[in-house]
Amino acid sequence: MKLQPLKPSYYYHFYNRGNNKENIFIEDDNYYYFLSLMKKYLISIANIYSYCLLPNHFHLLLRRKDEHLLPENVKAGKTIIYQAFSNLFNAYTKAFNKKYNRTGSLFQKHPKRIRIENEDYLRNLIIYINTNPSHHNITDFSEYQFSSYKALISIKPTLLERDAVIELFDTVENFKYIHETKK
Repeated sequence: MKLQPLKPSYYYHFYNRGNNKENIFIEDDNYYYFLSLMKKYLISIANIYSYCLLPNHFHLLLRRKDEHLLPENVKAGKTIIYQAFSNLFNAYTKAFNKKYNRTGSLFQKHPKRIRIENEDYLRNLIIYINTNPSHHNITDFSEYQFSSYKALISIKPTLLERDAVIELFDTVENFKYIHETKK
């Protein structure tokens, strides 16, 4: 699969899984650390709309920020935009390998990404990502703690683009209803 370049203002579905389909998250601390790395590395270059971290894979729905909103080092060409993703995955892999006394790659090659250009597809992708724990028979998606679903229906502060996501579904109630009917 040829990778799409990250163009400003487009939505992208990023996903990857563990090498040999192995788990990339073993305990809760792994999930929390990955989320902290997302905050550290991705928030400066992209807005996060949905995510789901499952034991052996993850899904992220991001929208790359416009040029004028990027950090100065990226705007000046000193750092390429992909460096944020590289930093996230390398930092996570190094910590994971150290903690579990392992070596080598944790993820399958580079994460896959698909540019989203259709609003219907975007809505369906949000549902797909949030209901992934049910799809994989892990737990009911509405109870899963390592996806964006709970944050999107909450009123608590979040770094997610909650208002934009809910607007795609008109109301929080409709967002919940559509998720329940699609699971």
